[in-house]
Amino acid sequence: MPKHFDPGSIEDKWYSFWEDNGFFHSEPDDRESYTVVIPPPNVTGVLHMGHMLNNTIQDVLVRRARMQGKNACWVPGTDHASIATEAKVVQKLRKEGITKADLTREEFLEHAWDWTDEHGGIILQQLRKLGASCDWERTRFTLEDDLYEAVVDCFIELYERGYIYRGKRMINWDPEAQTALSDEEVIHREETSKLYHVRYKIKDSDEWVTIATTRPETILADTAVCVHPDDERYQDLIGKTAIIPVVQREVPIIADEYVDMEYGTGCLKITPAHDENDYEIGQKHDLEIIDMLNPDGTLSDAAEHYVGKDRFVARELIIKDLEKSDQLVEIEEMQNKVGYSERTDAIIEPRLSLQWFCKMDKLAKPAHKNVMDDNIEFHPSKFKNSYNHWMENIRDWCISRQLWWGQRIPAWYYGDGKDDYVVAKTEEKAVEKARKKSGNNDLTADQIHQDEDVLDTWFSSWLWPITVFDPEYIRTGEANEELEYYYPTQDLVTAPEIMFFWVARMIMSGYEFMDEKPFSNVYYTGIVRDSQRRKMSKSLGNSPDPIKLMEEYGTDGVRVGMLFSSPAGNDLLFEEQLCEQGRNFANKIWNAFRFLSMNRTEEMELKDSLEIDEDNLVDRWMLSRLHETIDAINKDMENFRINEALHKIYSLIWDDFCDWYIELIKADEPGASIPEDRLSRGFNFFEQLMKLLHPFMPFITEEIWQLIRDRDTEEAMIVASWPEFDKASVSTNDRALFESIQKMISSIRNIRAEFKLSPNDEIDLLIKAKDEKTANALSNNEWIFRKLQSIHTFKVAADLDKPETSASAVIEGTELFVPLEGLINLDKERERIQKEIDRLEGFLKSIEGKLNNDGFVNNAPKDVVQKERDKKEDTETNLEKLREILEELDS
Repeated sequence: MPKHFDPGSIEDKWYSFWEDNGFFHSEPDDRESYTVVIPPPNVTGVLHMGHMLNNTIQDVLVRRARMQGKNACWVPGTDHASIATEAKVVQKLRKEGITKADLTREEFLEHAWDWTDEHGGIILQQLRKLGASCDWERTRFTLEDDLYEAVVDCFIELYERGYIYRGKRMINWDPEAQTALSDEEVIHREETSKLYHVRYKIKDSDEWVTIATTRPETILADTAVCVHPDDERYQDLIGKTAIIPVVQREVPIIADEYVDMEYGTGCLKITPAHDENDYEIGQKHDLEIIDMLNPDGTLSDAAEHYVGKDRFVARELIIKDLEKSDQLVEIEEMQNKVGYSERTDAIIEPRLSLQWFCKMDKLAKPAHKNVMDDNIEFHPSKFKNSYNHWMENIRDWCISRQLWWGQRIPAWYYGDGKDDYVVAKTEEKAVEKARKKSGNNDLTADQIHQDEDVLDTWFSSWLWPITVFDPEYIRTGEANEELEYYYPTQDLVTAPEIMFFWVARMIMSGYEFMDEKPFSNVYYTGIVRDSQRRKMSKSLGNSPDPIKLMEEYGTDGVRVGMLFSSPAGNDLLFEEQLCEQGRNFANKIWNAFRFLSMNRTEEMELKDSLEIDEDNLVDRWMLSRLHETIDAINKDMENFRINEALHKIYSLIWDDFCDWYIELIKADEPGASIPEDRLSRGFNFFEQLMKLLHPFMPFITEEIWQLIRDRDTEEAMIVASWPEFDKASVSTNDRALFESIQKMISSIRNIRAEFKLSPNDEIDLLIKAKDEKTANALSNNEWIFRKLQSIHTFKVAADLDKPETSASAVIEGTELFVPLEGLINLDKERERIQKEIDRLEGFLKSIEGKLNNDGFVNNAPKDVVQKERDKKEDTETNLEKLREILEELDS
């Protein structure tokens, strides 16, 4: 058996063993189902730290459920990611000298599928390296034929139910991807922007009015100037005409209560085509709409000036022209929120556009109610607040995207009228419907054309918990065996940033189509950040390569490192030392197993079950600690306190089993082997510990599990039974007594350290128990003290006197005495300690001098001052300890 644990030599072996033997696969049966659907990563994505955290947590939940005897089904898959994938394909083609405009839709999609075939699925292979026990036979992709068809069926069904409509509305426009975005796909960032104050001429007068804008280029599309009807400054201007700078367009000055008299100059420019609020005012006052932007963010012919220039180039040019015409009054800096595309990071433009929308008010009601009523529970529950706010202010969902990669909208146009369209699944059906709607029975297929746009990616993934089991259900309304068995799923693990993109919408579709929640619990992970609290990202270069981390520290070590500091909903401050701690834990476990194995003979047979020596306090204590931990871990897992559960099993293994239990089952004579009965109990305890640890560290636990005994395939750790909690095995009295002994032994070790006594130096130990009951209990367990300490004389009584010149400690009312006479040179020790006291007193005086100096305290950096305060506190603590030791020597 190797001295050091080598994860690289076992990970592929056991993963293949699990997969080859079908342990990940699930089929409906008579067991309780436990179902998790993976948040599908982008098909061309690669594993990052957020994926690592999210999927490790899912695997912990799934592995534990499997051990509990549930029929665990973890469905993996990938998302086609319309915007992100199309952008990558366009970028690849550009390098080859090809533009999207050069290709037909079919030709472009061939390139997109080639890209997907080449890069898709990489992340699923990487999840295997992580140990993810997904049912790979069930792997789905949102653009598979049957899932594609289900999304089209969903569109048609919701259209027929009156939820989907087509309309011209102000939407968020991504000029880089050249597509509409939903409100949730816009990231608003607080930035320092420039506020430009510009003078507008009042027609037929010497008057001017000043407006303030952060987007001066949109002046070219202004069609009104607006003031508040109660603003005394502008009462005489209402009804007059203003002249727009540069374009010299004459526009009305109108009044509307929307205007904030305190913001800027209290006078607004109205640009209905490029601001949502302006559009509402424009509709109300019947204003002209001028769209001055092309889809790529350059200025259109309607702008009349700077045509073809990028919007930000045009901004600089118009500022120069306004300066020349003496119409730029001033430029001031201000804080405001700027919207960025969640996918391309381009600054979005509000744009009036004809798009497809999904009405959300009715769909949202059951999804809102069932979360607020905890029928679906959020972990942590604090996320209900933001969910509630979003649901109460929900807006219709813009579901069309001006892309080719995705599910094409099943709408067919047969004329130029606003309503000259039908919604149908096939061209044949569309012709039939178009003939009926138009009254033209001679209409043919070549006279209709399908909508060029595709559906928002989230419009497919909101059906994920349904369609991965039964894609035809949306069309038929009749659930197959799998959907009936696996739906609703149990737990969803995801990031809070997609709460509205995905979680809320899955809940909506679940109640709309299944009349049932899609899952019972939502566990929100935090964001993985670096030590400077920055979100880890490739662009910042602060994110390690997860694969390299696993190669260096072992997958189990990295999983432990990730989970150690990731409480639900709180961000994880990741440092590689966490993975090193995980690797050290694996080595600690391995060394404990090696020690037990080295004491085992080939002929020795282990007992089938754990049977303790009832007369042995250590056995009773270890059994009690085991069952206390089983109970605590069960409660933690039920409440999604996964990192707390890991900390508990970590402490049970490292502190209790390795540092205490193994030491106390060693042979009584130096060099002898552990007696077989003790060794068997040690292995039996170890098996239970490995079971508890398996969901967190699957590879090392399976390796050790298989090495402890010869096992059949069906007895593998992955399907071993989860340890059952036995309340009768928990003894608070045994635990209290043993913990008191632990504290006493730790105090003895401290005394040895203080007086520089070797562990091999025999000492006399006298214990003055707080009462006779304690005295008897300690006396009965004298062997524990002798096992862990070199003791010459051991005496326990309730009426002992303190020996002269002795070190002492008090533990829960019981006093320990270690006579020092003959162990150390008392005079030299007093002299050494006094010198150290003198040195520290001088050091303390210099620190106090600094801290009593107001100039230093008020002017030095806060962290420098705090360091001095910390030094003072540490020095005072050390002085107090040394004076106590000196007092012991003088007593």
